[in-house]
Amino acid sequence: MGTSVNNKIIIFPVILAGILFVVSSCKKKQDNPMAAAANQVKEYAVITLQPTRSELNSSYPAVIRGIQDIEIRPKIAGFITQLLVDEGAVVKKGQPLFKIDPVQYQAAVQAAQANVNVAQTTLETSRLTLQNKQDLHNQNIIGDFELESAQNDYASKQALLDQAEAQLLSARNDLSYTTVVSPTDGVVGSIPYRVGSLVSSTVTDPLTTVSDISSVYVYFSMTEKQLLNMTRQTGSLQQVVNRMPWVQLQLADGTVYPQKGKIETVSGVIDPTTGSVSMRATFDNSRRVLRSGGTGVILIPHVDEQAIVIPQKATYEIQDKKFVYLVTDSSTVKSTPIEVYGLDNGKDYQVTEGLKAGDRLVVEGVGTLRDGTHIKPITPEEAEAKIKQMAASGQQQGAAGQQQQQEQKQ
Repeated sequence: MGTSVNNKIIIFPVILAGILFVVSSCKKKQDNPMAAAANQVKEYAVITLQPTRSELNSSYPAVIRGIQDIEIRPKIAGFITQLLVDEGAVVKKGQPLFKIDPVQYQAAVQAAQANVNVAQTTLETSRLTLQNKQDLHNQNIIGDFELESAQNDYASKQALLDQAEAQLLSARNDLSYTTVVSPTDGVVGSIPYRVGSLVSSTVTDPLTTVSDISSVYVYFSMTEKQLLNMTRQTGSLQQVVNRMPWVQLQLADGTVYPQKGKIETVSGVIDPTTGSVSMRATFDNSRRVLRSGGTGVILIPHVDEQAIVIPQKATYEIQDKKFVYLVTDSSTVKSTPIEVYGLDNGKDYQVTEGLKAGDRLVVEGVGTLRDGTHIKPITPEEAEAKIKQMAASGQQQGAAGQQQQQEQKQ
């Protein structure tokens, strides 16, 4: 009996101390709400990835060229006396562009014409001589030798006339070249030479360049690997070209040219220095918006029916690499690297590597997470509703605070 009583006396204080410890711990948690909140699992918006249809544009830097870029060079030497057009002018085929001093060429034409006149007179005299020799030969007064000599002299004088006429034609051509005309319809480029400049056919820079830009060629390059993939799929380069979709041209200011273009040619030679192949697309330019020498970006569209698209805000970067947080079966997050392709809407990425359909992805507050953090997944709709609720509660508290301040002032 004594032993049992003593055990009860010992056990009771121990139980009492345990109860007091539990009560004390609970009170400390109530007195420290920040510690209690820290132990709570935070909620994060999570989505389950599903494949979707995505239209992408592959982009390639491009250079714009007129369908004809013709360098205008003088065929003769002389001083420029007139500029008949200005830079940027739209010209027609045959329209005069420059005037070169014609004085010496006019003199050359006159001299050549005089030589022709002399040759014609000499030829006529030779013809009369030949006719006379022929008559004498017919009367057996002279022999064959004298007749043949007269015939040869006539042929020689005829050759001299032909030579003089050729020189006259050349002189007239040189005179015509003193007016430099446009060989095609187009737009005049820069003009490095002005009135008084001495020019010739051997000058380094052309007088100007006339670009026919009614249509334009846009040149861009693909890598050898991309071309090989396309060729394997289609069978030949010509089939690659035939199956190419209509393409668009993004201009230097970021806008997209309204007319679509068609890829027409693929170079058969791969540049060994860059490992790329040149391609050419043609665009209509009837409004003369595009100019030869401009730059842009060719956009080639293609559709992916099983694309994985995620919000850009669901990603974060470390050393130029993109990562996301996936949610595991135990509701912890795992940092995962991904490869993406930026879409045109400015808010989404198409994932090319690192994610698959069925993965659960954190889409809000990724900057506050760490690898292995335990979270409570909720839907984006639930997260948005909570934000609205918190905003409404904040407005109510603010209104109540203002009312209390006004009452205190009164």
